[in-house]
Amino acid sequence: MKAKHQRLVLVIIAFAALIAAGAVFVWATRNQLSYFYFPEEMAAEPPAAGRAVRLGGMVQKGSIKTEADGVTVTFVVTGKTADTVTVRYRGILPDLFVEDSGVIAEGSLGKDGVFVATNLLAKHDENYVPKELEGMGTEQAAKMVTDTTVGLK
Repeated sequence: MKAKHQRLVLVIIAFAALIAAGAVFVWATRNQLSYFYFPEEMAAEPPAAGRAVRLGGMVQKGSIKTEADGVTVTFVVTGKTADTVTVRYRGILPDLFVEDSGVIAEGSLGKDGVFVATNLLAKHDENYVPKELEGMGTEQAAKMVTDTTVGLK
């Protein structure tokens, strides 16, 4: 066999191995992928019950309710339309989690239509200010930052 043909055979084998490796990767991770849904998408085409997905939207004003155990919280996530999704989360809420703010809930849709979250990620807007600096003027905040970082150098 000529060297030219040997190289061609090696390239074809390498290409076939690459395709096989990609197919194995996709097959192995098919249940591990987490798709992102907005409330209107979840209402139109809900994912299968128990499938790991992410739900993103805004926490509806007045919808946060803490259950009697003190750890379980239910709230409603809204999107750009009137569609809403009820979310149940058991755990410690993030500090930035408040009404009328953005949230991403990781979890799965239950058979009863309630989204059961295993993790919450609270989002803030571009005007975020830490609680410690709230209500301070620009000069006061700069002085506080300077005072607290003097010994860190």
